[in-house]
This record gives sequence, C-alpha cells and structure tokens, in this order.
Amino acid sequence: MLSRTVRRALQDANLPPTYLLPFRARLSTVGHTIDPEPVPEPLLNSAHISRQTPTRPYTPPVSRQSSTQPAETATQPTAALPAPTSTSPSTPTTPLSDSIKDLLPLLRSQTPHYITAHLHGRPYLLTQGDTLRLPFLMPGVQPGDILRLNRASVVGSRDYTLKAGAPAASVASLPKEELGHADIRAKQSYVDERLFVCRAVVMGVEAEPMRIKEKTKQRQRHVRQVKSKHKFTVLRVQELRVRSLEEVEGLA
Repeated sequence: MLSRTVRRALQDANLPPTYLLPFRARLSTVGHTIDPEPVPEPLLNSAHISRQTPTRPYTPPVSRQSSTQPAETATQPTAALPAPTSTSPSTPTTPLSDSIKDLLPLLRSQTPHYITAHLHGRPYLLTQGDTLRLPFLMPGVQPGDILRLNRASVVGSRDYTLKAGAPAASVASLPKEELGHADIRAKQSYVDERLFVCRAVVMGVEAEPMRIKEKTKQRQRHVRQVKSKHKFTVLRVQELRVRSLEEVEGLA
C-alpha cells in the first residue's frame, strides 16, 4: 500500500512545464496579454465622412418614351374628352322582300287598319280612335304627350294581314328562367317599324275607388285595414296608317 501511494505522488509531482502544454492551453493562458492590432485610419474616418456627406434626393426614373419628347410637350395638359351626345335610335336598314313590296300597296289601300301593339311586353289590339286604359301607371309621361308605338306583331285590314317573323332560334329555344328581363322581349319578334305609323296621345290618369280590406291573424283581436287605390294611364290612338313604298325606301 505504501509503495503504491509513493509512486502515485511521484507521478503527480513530475508535471510538465507550461510551454510543453498543447496549443489550445497556451492560447488560454497568454491570449489576454497580446496587444490588439491597431485599426487603420481610413476605417476610423469612414464613419465620420459618411455622416458629413449629404444624401441626394431621390428622382424617379424617366420613361423611354417621355425622354424622347421635348420638355414643352411633356408639360402641356392633356386635351379634355368630348362630352357624350345622345343620338336617336337607328332605323333598320334591312332591304324589303319582294312579297312585301307586292302586297304592301294592297294592305295600304284597304282601310281601316288594326294593329297588335306591345306596351311593356303586353299585347293590345287597337284601331284608330280607340281609347286604351293601361293596367298600370306609365312612368315618365304627362297628359298631352304623343307616344310612337313602334312595336307591333300584327298589322292588318279586312283581307290582308302582315305578321312578324319567327324569333331567332338561339333565343326562342331558351326557357324563361335563363332569360333576363330584356331578353324576354327579344323572344317576341316585331314587324318592321318603317312599314306603319301608330301614334297615341296620353289623355290622363284614372284612379279606381278606394278599397279597404280587413286583415286579421289567428288568435289575435287586432284587425288591420289595408287601403289601396291604383292609378292607370289612359291613351287614345290618334293615328294608324300603313306607309307607302316611297316612304319606306326614303327612310332606309
């Protein structure tokens, strides 16, 4: 036991000097004594110089197209667009068929004429001098206004009848659920408006008597009164005639 203890103490006492230690150990013992390298003077003055130099304002890049134009034209204001003007609806320019050219004078010579006019999608059978009370109040009209009824599906006399052709197959085959409010009217074809003249005068507005309807709900004693008094526009057909071929060709 004693020999082992003495041997271990001798081994611990014979430690190597510090200069024989590994490289890492030497760095840890003498690293704090090494003087740092001096910083170059340009690097020290760079921060001071950057603070004193003023920054240039940002200028947006000039496009290639504007750079080629002179300065006078680039600063000129753009010309204002012309105001839109309202134009009357264009008359159809479809040439008349040979059958219409042959039979239109016969229809024109035989009077009186009748017409199936369409107002807001509803047909009305009219002759000259008839008074028509519309089942609604027509908006935007005043008593004394003259209306041109240019939508008609039938124009005829005692022996002759001029009917409108069939509508387009692409529109007629679609159901009403897939059509809009304006396309439903396109499902009905009309006679060429150059062939006839139908004018109506707005006579005035009629109102029905006041109607009172009592309404009550179940298990309630309160009775509610609903009042209704509808108004209707009254028209009178002032002129109804069929045009001649010369007038139709002059409008085309």
